[in-house]
This record gives sequence, structure tokens and C-alpha cells, in this order.
Amino acid sequence: MSRRPERSRQAAVQQRPFGQVPRHIGPVEAISADQVEAIHQAALTVLRDTGMRVLEDGARDRFRDAGGKVDGQMVRFDPEMVEEHLKTVPARFTLAARNPLHNLTLGGADTVFASVGGPAYVMDLQRGRREGTLSEMEDYLRLVQVLNVIQQEGGGPFEPMELPAHTRHLDIYSSQIRLLDKNWQTQTLGRRRTLDGLEAAQLGMGQSLEYMAENPCLLGIINTNSPLQLDIPMCEGLITMAEHGQVNVITPFTLSGAMAPVSLAGALVLQHAEALAGIILTQIVRPGVPVMYGGFTSNVDMLSGSPAFGTPEYSICSMASGQLARRIGVPFRSSNVTSANAVDAQAAYESMMSLWGVMLGGAHLVNHAAGWMHGGLTASFEKLILDAEMLQMLQAMQQPVSTDPSELALQAIAEVGPGGHFFGTSHTLERYREAFHKPLISDWTAHEAWKAGGSLGTVERASALWPKLLAEYQEPKLPEDRAEELAAWVTKRKAEGGAPMN
Repeated sequence: MSRRPERSRQAAVQQRPFGQVPRHIGPVEAISADQVEAIHQAALTVLRDTGMRVLEDGARDRFRDAGGKVDGQMVRFDPEMVEEHLKTVPARFTLAARNPLHNLTLGGADTVFASVGGPAYVMDLQRGRREGTLSEMEDYLRLVQVLNVIQQEGGGPFEPMELPAHTRHLDIYSSQIRLLDKNWQTQTLGRRRTLDGLEAAQLGMGQSLEYMAENPCLLGIINTNSPLQLDIPMCEGLITMAEHGQVNVITPFTLSGAMAPVSLAGALVLQHAEALAGIILTQIVRPGVPVMYGGFTSNVDMLSGSPAFGTPEYSICSMASGQLARRIGVPFRSSNVTSANAVDAQAAYESMMSLWGVMLGGAHLVNHAAGWMHGGLTASFEKLILDAEMLQMLQAMQQPVSTDPSELALQAIAEVGPGGHFFGTSHTLERYREAFHKPLISDWTAHEAWKAGGSLGTVERASALWPKLLAEYQEPKLPEDRAEELAAWVTKRKAEGGAPMN
């Protein structure tokens, strides 16, 4: 049974309003312009001399027709071919949501925070880690809708494991459309599953596929099989999305020391080469279609071989990846990650280390921005809240400081003079309600008051908050005709067998 608290009459949880906050703190150059160029040229050399193994026949045909050199399953690319197809990538684009007030802009100084997507497990403080259910997944979606700082849903928070694998995606799409009026990510594993996402979005948006092709509303993640391989399901998903004008995020999974060279420069070369190959395929399919450069380079623990996330290496690679994306003029995606096994100090400091790298890297999409645990295997209810707290703080940091005459406070300083205080000045009284950032779960009370309140730690406060947020949820009603069409479509597609697992 899913935990659904009764609605309460308590005051609403205070949040920042929904909306993207443009970055006024510019990206950091973690590596020099010469180093960026060296990595870019090395990646072009990899594509020219080694190439990519492309397992899908149609993708190889498209590469061949565009000037690629095809030898069996290997495709090699002249640098001129790569540079020519990069010219059609848009630097900025809009993603439509069911509620136009929740439309999103990606590119420029705009950042989108997306919730965790795709884990196999779910966890919370009371029940621990477990296989998720559809009911629990829908509660997670409700929290994504309520949390203003999360602007996009990340592609299904976790798998509802009680449902058949070949039709599970249909129930996920239906839940995303009914329970959210924010933008949501789709699944891109194979052509049929990708087409199902397009058809579901069409019904939810009440628009034709032709209209959606010119006004994209779907974004999907395309992972290369590092090193240097594009498999059949990912090729099919990429081509289907591009054909219909939707957004692919080309994301190599380059773990330094395992699926990528142990040197960070070498890992970035491999990431860049694989990302370039996927990006230019989208432009071959449909010139001008929006696409994003995904940076996900981290490292492994060389003692155990396990992936390590939220490391200094991950943060440096995030910043450098942003520079590489800007070098080729493609919007940039990165992620908030941690390897922690509990929602504890490690989860917080690894996530904040990740987020610093992501934000200073100038990421336009922060994937898995809230809720990711266990190296991406688990979605946590408490971690969703902890991350939302950190994301709100990052948003607050992006607010520019005003130096208008009234903000310089000369009159207040003169009024108080030496040795006084500013609590009672008119300057303070006019501003105190909105003067500073207000946290979701941070406890700023004195120690004795904290003890009197039960000595609750951060995780306990997060555990108490998410049921309150669920109680505030109000379903953004889908028009009745669209809801009926969507339900009928899900029933029909299930009867047809759904989409086989590739």
C-alpha cells in the first residue's frame, strides 16, 4: 500500500515560486581554451581514425548517405563532416508543458532542474529500500508536481515492478500526463517504446504530431555504450525522436578507469567523440532539431571497481564538459549524483559537490537533480526533499544583488549609528518578510529549542515534510475528452502487446 496522508489544514509549506532563474554567475573555465581545443581535436581524430561501432542498419545507412565511411558496423567521420552538421544545432530552444506557465527554455543562461528518473528501487526512512509499485511511483510524481524548484519530471522516478515489463512504460506515460502539468521526459529504448511516448504526449497535449514536431514537448536520454558503440535500441530511439522534432540528450556513460581511459583528459576525449557522433546523427535525420550534449564522466573506485559519484573528478569533468559543449555550440546537460547508501552526510556533500560542478559548468539541464541515490539505482523520498533544499539555495544564489540607492541603506545606517541594531528600522521592517532565503528543512533554531523539539536530524525532518507536501497536492485535471482518449489508447496498446524489451 502506498502511504497517502490525509489532507491537513496546516499552513502550506513555504517554497520559492515556480520558474527558471537565469544564471548571473557565469560558468567557470576549469581548463584553458587551448586544452578545450586539444580535447576537441583529439575527439575528431578518434572519430576519423577509430570511429564508432553502430549496430543499427538504418543509422549506418544515414551516416553513409551523409558522407560517413562505413566498414561493416564501423563508421568513421571526417572532421569536416562533423563540423558541417554541428552548424544546424540550435543554441536555445523551448519545451512545451501541458500548462503553458510551466514551459521551459534550455540554452543561454537558463537552467532546468529535473527529478530523478529510471531507478529500479525506491526507499524512504520508514520502509527502507524496496522494489517500487505504481501507486508509490504516482506519489513521487505528485511530489514532483508540488515542488516548485523541480521544473521537469525525469522520465519515471522508478520502475513499478509489479507491472509487466513490456507494457509498464504505458502506465508510466499515463501517470506522467495525468498527475503532472509540468514537462516530463520520455523513454527512448527502441522505436516502439519511443513512438508510444510520442503518441501519449500527443493525447496529453491535445496537439498533432506535426504541431509537436515544430513545438517540441518531449526530451529523452540517449546513452552510448562506452567505449565507442551505439546499440540498436538507442539508435532507434534517437532516430524516432529526431524524426518527430523532439529533443535527444546524447550522454556517453564514460567512467574513467573502466569504460573510459583512467586519465581525465582521455575520458573527456572519449565522451566528446561519442557525444559528437550522436549529435550529428540527429542533424542528419532532421537538420535543426534540438539536441543536447550530455556530460556524465566520473571515475571508479580503483580498489573495488565500483562507480564513484560526487567526486572532485566528476565536478572537474562537469565544468570541462560545459566548456566542450560551448565549443561546439550545443546546450549542455549534466547531473546531480552520489554513491551514498543512506541519506546522510555523504549523500549531501557528494550531491553538493556534483551540483557545484554542474552549475559552474553552465549546465542547461540538471538531470537527476533531486532524488538520486545509490549510484542511480534508487529513488529516495527523503533525498528528493534534501535535494530540493539545495536546489532552492542554488536558485537563491543566482539572484543578482541590487545596488539601487534604497538598497545601499545609507539612511538606515545613519539612523542606527554606532553601537545600535537594525531590527526596528523602517528599512528592515519594509523588507524582512522577503529579505532572505527561506529553507524547506534546515533548522536554524537555538540548540535548546532544537532539543525541546525532539532533536530531529535532517533526514527526519525531510521524512516529516514529504507527507505534508503530498497533502497539498492538487491534481491538474486533464480535460475529460483527453483523459478518455488516453485511457482508451493505453488499453489498446496493452492489447497489442506493448513494446518488447530490446
